[in-house]
Formats: sequence, structure tokens, C-alpha cells
Amino acid sequence: MEEFLALDLETSGLSPEKDRIIEIGAIKYRGEQAIDTYSCLICLPEKLPERIVALTGITDEMLAQGLPEREAILGFLEFAKDMPVLLGHNITFDYSFLKVAALRYGQSFERQGMDTLLLSRRLHTELPSRTLEAMCVHYGIEQKQAHRALDDAKTAWELYRCLRKEFPEQELYPAPLIYHEKKREPITPKQKKYLLDLVKYHKIEFMQEIDLLTKSEASRMIDKIILAHGQRPKTASSDK
Repeated sequence: MEEFLALDLETSGLSPEKDRIIEIGAIKYRGEQAIDTYSCLICLPEKLPERIVALTGITDEMLAQGLPEREAILGFLEFAKDMPVLLGHNITFDYSFLKVAALRYGQSFERQGMDTLLLSRRLHTELPSRTLEAMCVHYGIEQKQAHRALDDAKTAWELYRCLRKEFPEQELYPAPLIYHEKKREPITPKQKKYLLDLVKYHKIEFMQEIDLLTKSEASRMIDKIILAHGQRPKTASSDK
């Protein structure tokens, strides 16, 4: 009996190292039966890009009610621990974000994947587009909330079922998912002190764990705070 964890993420951008997961949607399937779900929004320490709000309909106000990243990621890893095969449309993208996030909290995440995008490209060479939306139109699959994680996870599963039904002679096997994270240089002591001073001086509610930032992430965070709030005066002490 086939077992899959149908998965989709919404993210703040396209880079697993620079951007963050903002929503996780996952459904455990055993055979044809959905047996459990995991769904959550994740707080961000900064505003979402307008293009992401327009694409997903997820707002900063919605994320403010979401889970802290650590709780969301560790909760997902616990949920997914008995499911070795991920299923999704362009599943390597989602896997890369989850692997980087897991490593951020000292966890490993190795899985196999069944990618409905690769299957659609292999089995439907005649179609001009094999995006999830295009494949839903082709098979008449209803999408209730496109670009929302739980619904897209369910939609990818429905697409997989359609592909299996139309091509029963094809042997569809999961393949190992591979993503090599770029080297992470941790935040420097100087960056940490300056960032803490900025946050304190400008009275910013900072929801991210500073010790988990990389050197480049800390640099971008400092630049964003200065752009939005201004420099901390040189005469201001760190205990002001």
C-alpha cells in the first residue's frame, strides 16, 4: 500500500538560505485515505514582500497570529517522522526549504520524493504548460485556494491519482531528494551586539532567534532596520 506525505509550502521568496517558510500544509495518505494533516502559518520578523501577499493572499497580520518558526518546524518534523516519501509539485523546492530550516535547529531531514511536476513533464509532453494550475485545468481538478499550502498539497495528490489512472502501465517510483545547503557562516559577535543595540534602541519587537542568524542574514537584517528606522546614535549606549 502506497504511503505519501503530500506537502506544499508558501515562502517569502525563492532562496532557502535567504528566505523563510511562511506556511506549511501536509497531508498523510495511506492508500487512497487521508489519515492526518498538519497546517500552520509561521511568524516572520519582517514584512512580507508585496508580490508574496498578492500571490498567496497571506498578510503580515495573518502571520502575526502564526507559530514561532522553531515550534512550527519541529512540530512538522515530528508529524512527518514516519513518512519517508514526500509528494508534491516541484517537491525539491519545498524539500530544500525544510532541509535548511531543519538544520537551523540541529535536525536532519532526508527524504525521497514523488514529484508531480516531473511526472507531468514526462507523461504530458504535448502540453504547453505543466504548472499545477495548468494540470488542474487539464484534468478538471478543483482548486479551492491556489497558492495556499494545504490546498495545494491536496491538489498535488489529486493530480498524482489522475496521472496513475491515465498511465497505469508506467512505473512511478519515488527518488531520493537531494539539496546541498550553501555554507552557513554564523552571526559574528560584533553583528550580534550591534543588532541587539538597534532592536533595543528602536524598541522593535524582534521575534527571530538572533543566535540562529547567519552572517549574511544578520547583515540584511541590520540594513533593513536602519532603512526603516534609522541608525542608532553613536552616543547611545547599549543599555539605553
